[in-house]
Amino acid sequence: MTNQESLESYLNGSKKQLDFTWEVKANDRAYHKQFKKRVAFCLTRKKYEDNAIRTAKYNVLTFLPLNLYEQFHRLANLYFLFVILLQTVPEISTLPWFTLLLPLSSLLLLRGLRDLIDDIARHRSDWMINSRPCEILVGKSFSWKKWRDICVGDVVCLRKDSFVPADLLLLSSSEPSSLCYVETADIDGETNLKFRQALLATHQELVSEASMAAFDGKVTCEEPNSRMHSFIGTLEWRGEKYSLDSEKILLRGCRIRNTETCYGLVIYAGLDSKIMKNCGKIKMKKTKLDRLMDRLVIVIFVMLVITSLCLAFAAGFWAVKFDTQHSYLSALYVGTSPATQAFFTFWGFMILLSIIIPMSMYITFEFIYMVNSCFIDWDLEMYYPAKDTPAKARSTSLNDQLGQIEYIFSDKTGTLTQNIMTFKKCCINGITYGSANGENKASKASMSWNPYVDRTAEFHDPSLLEAVLQNDDPVMREFLRLLALCHTVMVEEKDSELAGELVYQAASPDEEALVMAARNLGYVFLSRTQDTITLSELGTERTYSLLAMLDFNSVRKRMSILVRDPEGKIRLYTKGADVVILERLHEDGPTRAFTQLALDSFAEETLRTLCLASKEVKEEDYIEWSKKHHEASVLLQNRAQELDKVYEEMEQDLQLLGATAIEDKLQDGVPETIQLLKKGNIKVWVLTGDKQETAVNIGFACRLLSDDMQILEEKEICEMLEACWVSTNNLGSSGEALCRFQQHSGGLHQGKMALVVTGDFLEKVLGTAEKVKRKEGFWARLVCCKAQTQPVADSLVEKAFVDLATCCQAVICCRVTPKQKALVVQLVKRHRSAITLAIGDGANDVNMIKTADIGVGISGQEGMQAVQCSDYALAQFRYLQRLLLVHGRWSYLRICKFLRYFFYKTFAGMMVQIWFAFYSGFTAQPLYEGWFLALYNVFYTAYPVLSMGLMEQDVSAEKSLKFPELYKVGQRDELFNYRVFCVTLLHGTVTSLGSFFIALWAFEDRVGSRVVGDYQSFAITVATSAFLSVLAEIIMDIKFWTILSFLTVAGSLLFFCLFSFLTQNFMVFREAPTIFRFPDASQNALTDPYVLSVILLCVVVNTVPSLTVRLLRVITGTSAIQHKIRFRDTRVAESTVELKSHFRRGSLQRRSSYAFSHKEGYADLITRGASLRVKDSRIRGPVNGSSYQSILLPTREGATPSVASGPSVFLKEHN
Repeated sequence: MTNQESLESYLNGSKKQLDFTWEVKANDRAYHKQFKKRVAFCLTRKKYEDNAIRTAKYNVLTFLPLNLYEQFHRLANLYFLFVILLQTVPEISTLPWFTLLLPLSSLLLLRGLRDLIDDIARHRSDWMINSRPCEILVGKSFSWKKWRDICVGDVVCLRKDSFVPADLLLLSSSEPSSLCYVETADIDGETNLKFRQALLATHQELVSEASMAAFDGKVTCEEPNSRMHSFIGTLEWRGEKYSLDSEKILLRGCRIRNTETCYGLVIYAGLDSKIMKNCGKIKMKKTKLDRLMDRLVIVIFVMLVITSLCLAFAAGFWAVKFDTQHSYLSALYVGTSPATQAFFTFWGFMILLSIIIPMSMYITFEFIYMVNSCFIDWDLEMYYPAKDTPAKARSTSLNDQLGQIEYIFSDKTGTLTQNIMTFKKCCINGITYGSANGENKASKASMSWNPYVDRTAEFHDPSLLEAVLQNDDPVMREFLRLLALCHTVMVEEKDSELAGELVYQAASPDEEALVMAARNLGYVFLSRTQDTITLSELGTERTYSLLAMLDFNSVRKRMSILVRDPEGKIRLYTKGADVVILERLHEDGPTRAFTQLALDSFAEETLRTLCLASKEVKEEDYIEWSKKHHEASVLLQNRAQELDKVYEEMEQDLQLLGATAIEDKLQDGVPETIQLLKKGNIKVWVLTGDKQETAVNIGFACRLLSDDMQILEEKEICEMLEACWVSTNNLGSSGEALCRFQQHSGGLHQGKMALVVTGDFLEKVLGTAEKVKRKEGFWARLVCCKAQTQPVADSLVEKAFVDLATCCQAVICCRVTPKQKALVVQLVKRHRSAITLAIGDGANDVNMIKTADIGVGISGQEGMQAVQCSDYALAQFRYLQRLLLVHGRWSYLRICKFLRYFFYKTFAGMMVQIWFAFYSGFTAQPLYEGWFLALYNVFYTAYPVLSMGLMEQDVSAEKSLKFPELYKVGQRDELFNYRVFCVTLLHGTVTSLGSFFIALWAFEDRVGSRVVGDYQSFAITVATSAFLSVLAEIIMDIKFWTILSFLTVAGSLLFFCLFSFLTQNFMVFREAPTIFRFPDASQNALTDPYVLSVILLCVVVNTVPSLTVRLLRVITGTSAIQHKIRFRDTRVAESTVELKSHFRRGSLQRRSSYAFSHKEGYADLITRGASLRVKDSRIRGPVNGSSYQSILLPTREGATPSVASGPSVFLKEHN
C-alpha cells in the first residue's frame, strides 16, 4: 500500500460498530438497580448512575490523604521531609527536629487550606445544582423532588424556562405535534433556538398523568458517550419498534423556551449525561516555574550529596592522618573508625548544607502569589461598572504563568461577541443607506407617523425615510415588503395590562433584526396563519396568501417565499448569500454592479450580508410548479434532494432588489485586544460551536483574520497532511514537507495563512470521536504488536496537523463539541510544549478551561459554570490584555527575580560552610552562630527580596501595553532558567569565596587594636560581609523603588543589629550558655576599625563584578529595552505597510457571512401548521374551525421582545 493510500485509509476509515447495550425501561427503578458493572478487579458499582453530580476533588474521608499525596508530589516537600527524618537521629542531628517540622507543617497547612476553600466552593455549587426542583412521576402523579432524586427510567415534567436535568427522550409536550423549543447556549454556544419533536405514537397516546404512569416502553441505545450531536436508539412499546435520533433527545443543560409543559423519559443521568461526559476532570495545575523548581531541587540535592560525599571522604582521610600524627590521643577514638567518622560526617554535612534549599522560600512564595492575586482583584482598570463585576483571581498559584502564555483558545459567543444583531446598512436599487457610525438617531417628531416604531433602534437614515414616505420607488417597496414577508418570525399577543401589544419572536437574532428594520420603516409584520401573512404597509393593512415556503438550509444558503398579493399577482421573494443570489439573476445591470460594490464595502466592515431578490410568477407557471412540488414532497426516498431541485427551478431569473448588512456586535475592545496579543507573540485560536460562516466573519471583525491571509480549506489541509505523511515515511520529518509546501506556495500569502476547520474534520483527521472500548485480556494486549500501529499513525497525523496549525497566523475551529475543544488544547500542549490559556463563558467551555494551563471564565449571560471552574474570572474579554501584558508579565518578572536573589543570597551566605570545612578538620562544625543560621533567611535578608517579589516593575503598566513585545521575554523563559540558575550559583559562590577568604587573609597572623583574632570574631566578620554584600546586590537591582522597598532594606539592617545584640548579649549567655554561644562577639568585632575595613573591602570586592556587568550592558546598549521595542515596532509597521500595498482590493477574496443562523425546518412547521397553538389553551389535540389562533415561536434568552403598541390583529383560521 502506498503512503497516499495509507493516509486516505486512515482519514476515511469507517467507524467501529457501537455496542447498543444501554437499556432503559420506563417507570421501573427496580429493573435498573439489578445491573452492575465491574470497576477494578472484583469491585463493582451500579451501572446506571443517579442524577447527582460530583465535581469536587475531595470529601471528608479523602481530603487529608489525597491532599497530602498531591502536596508531596512537589519534590521540595519530599526533600524537607527527608531532612526532618535525618534530624530525628541524635548522632547526626545539628538542630532539633521540630525546628524544621514547624515550617513544613505551616506550608502544608497553608496550601491545604487554600485547596479546601476551593473545594468547598465546588461542593456548594454541586449542592445548589443537585437541589434544583423538578417534577418526577411517582406512582400515579407527579411530585416535586430534587434533581439528585432523578433516576434512569423516570418520567419527568418540565415547565417553560426550566433547565433540563438529565438527558431525556421527549415523550410529549403542550405544543402542537409535541414540539419542544430549547436553547442550547450552554452546550454549543448558540443562542438561536432549536426544536425537538416527540414520536407520533407517544404524542397521541401519552396525554394524561394516568397514561404517563402506565407507559412501559423500553429504550435500547448506545452506551453513555461524549458525542453531543448524535444519538442512535430504538423504543419498543406495545409490540412496535420506533427509531430514535438526536432530534428527539433533550440534553442536560438545555433550557426549555416557549413550551409551557413537556414530558421526558430519563435516558442518561448525572455523570453519564453527555454534557458531563464532556466536562473533564479537575486537574492539579502546576506552573512552568514550579516544574523547573522541582528539577532544580533534584539538581541541588545531587550537588549536595556529591559535596557531602567529598567532604566525608576528606573527613575519613583527615581522621587517618590525624590518628597517625597524634597517636597519643587514640584513647579518645576507641570504638570508632575513620569510616564510621566519615559516615556520620556525611549525614552531618547533609543536614548542615540542607539550608541551601530554604523552606522559607516556599512559604514566601505563597505570600507573594497571594498578594499578587490581590493586586489583580484590586485593579480598577479591570472593573466592569455595568455589572459591578471586578476581576477575580480564583487561583493564587498561577500568576507567574500569566506572563508566559503562547496560545489563547477562545470561545466566540458571549466571549468575543455579545450575540446582539443590529441592522446597520442596506443597499436598495444600487443606493447605499446607513451611516458609518450610526450617529443619526431617530427623533420623536420624525417617527411620529409610525405607531409601531422601536425608538431604541440604532439604524436611522433620514434620506431612506424620506424615500420610503414618498412611496414612488417600486424597488424600495418590494425590498421592504420582502423583509416583512420572507421570514419565519412569529407574533403573539403580549400577556400584560396593556391589551393590544404585539410581540415579535424569532428563532434567530438575524431575522429579528431584519423584520424590526422593516417595521421601523413602516412595513409592519402583524400576524400570520398557516396560509396567510398580514402586513401594515405605511398604515395600509394588506393580507398575502402564503402559497409555499422554500426553506433555508446550509447547502441552499437561501430562503424563499411564494405569495399571492391582494391584487392577485403571484410573487416570489428570495433572500440569501450573495454567491447564490447573484448567479440566479435574470440579467446583469448597473444595479448589480453597484450592489457588488456595496457588498464589498459591507465585507470590509465585517457585516453579515444578505442579497434580496424577487420576481413575478405567472399563474400557469405556478400551477405546473405546484404539481412538481407536491410530487416531490410525498416521495419516500430522496425527498430532500428532489425538493431542492424543484426549489432551484423556481428560484431562477430573479430581479435584484438590494442587500442588507447586519452587525454581530463584538464586545468592547475585542479587536484592539487581539491585535495587542498578536504583537506580544500570543496566538489566538477561536473554538466555537457556531457555524463556519459566522465564525469566519467574526474572525475578520475582531482582526484575527485579515484580507491578506490565505484561508486554507479542508481540501488544502488534507493535501498538506498528505505531504507530511509522505515526508514522514520517506524523510522522517513532517516539518520538511511543510516547509517545502510553503516554499512552493509563494506569492503574497506566504507566511500569512489561516486555518478554518470543522468539528467533523477534526473527528476524521484526529480521531477525536468517542473511541469504543474493546474488552481485551491482558495477554492479548501484551502479545498484539498491531496495537501499536494505530497510535503511531494517530501521533504522526496529530503532529502534522499541529505543525500546520501553528505555522498559521490564525486558527478557527467551528462546530466543535466541548470535548473537542479540550482535545485541541491538549494537542497543542502535547506537541508544542506551549503554555496555553482558555477563555470562555459557558458550560460548553468548562472542559477546555480545565485542560488549559490557565483557565479564564467570563462572567457572561450563560451562567457561572465557566467562572466556577476557572482560575481567573473577568467581566470582559478586553481585560485579558491587562491581565497578561501587565499583571502576568509583572508577576513573572517578580517571581523570577525573587527566585534568583533568594538562591543568590542563600549560596552567598551558606557556601561559606564548605570553605570553612577545609579549616575545621571536615567536622561539619558550623562557622556561623546558630541564631544567624536561623534568622538569615527569615529576618536578615528575606524582606528586601520579598519587596522585590511584591512590587518590582521594569516598566509601567502604560508602557507594558504600549510595547507588548516585552511579553516575549516570559515566553522564552529568559528571566529564570538553567543558565540563570548556573550564573546565580556561580555569583553566590564567588561572593562566598570573597567573604570567607578575604576575612581569612585579614585574620591570618594579624590582630586588631583590640586583639580581635578569635573564631567568633572571624565568624562575625564573614557573616556581616556576606549579609552586606547580598544587601548591596539587591539594592543595585531594584528598578522600582517604593516606600516598602526603603522600609525593607532599612528593616533588614535594623533586624541584623537588633538580633545580634539580643542573641550575643552576655546576660543571656549566663542564662543559657549552650544556646547563646557568642557573648558580646558582635560588639567586640564590629567596633574595631580594622574589622570594619575588612568588611568594607569584602563588600567592595563582591559588588565590583556586578557593577562591571551593568556598566558593560549600558555601554553596549543591551539594557535599552524601550529602544529595542521601538526599533522592532517600526520594522513590524513597515512590513505591514508593504503587505497592504500588494493587496488588490478588487480581487474579492472573501465575502461576509450570510445572515442566517436559525435551524432548518421552521418553514415546514409553519406551512403544515405544526407550530400553531390554540390561544389561551393548554390542551393539545385537534383545533376546531372557529378557534382563534396566534402563532408562537420561541425567542432567545435575554432578548427583549419587540413590542408594538396598537390594535392586535389575529386572523381566524379555518382548518
